[in-house]
Amino acid sequence: MRVIALDYGSARCGVAVSDVTGTLATPLDVVERPGTKKGMTRIVDVVLEREAERVVVGLPLGLSGHDTDQTREAREFAANLQRRLGKKIPVELEDERFTTALAQRDVDPRAAEDSRAAAHLLEGWLSRVMGGSGGQDGPDRQPS
Repeated sequence: MRVIALDYGSARCGVAVSDVTGTLATPLDVVERPGTKKGMTRIVDVVLEREAERVVVGLPLGLSGHDTDQTREAREFAANLQRRLGKKIPVELEDERFTTALAQRDVDPRAAEDSRAAAHLLEGWLSRVMGGSGGQDGPDRQPS
């Protein structure tokens, strides 16, 4: 199953894609201003071009696990993306705590930090869902 992961931010959205076996996560180019009409259209285009069967949007919970302003913005973004994609491609939320810190450690000049964070998010999701290794259970997996 090919999956797209998004590390949403109002200025930039990191993007990563899995291979069809759900084994590898590869960072892609970031999408600037994803909350705008142009940015959202670009994200939808990437999902369709890559023939993704699912989209995972990072949920930036506070360290205590509670919602923040960024959490609410990410939920709204995920819900808008789900409306744009329709029911054929599910959009779900995944706890993204610490993905940026991990991305900062593996400096790769070929990939933007936001997209490296999206790749870490996707690797965690793939491990939890495809590998059955268990993982963090967040409060919500579907956009509200």
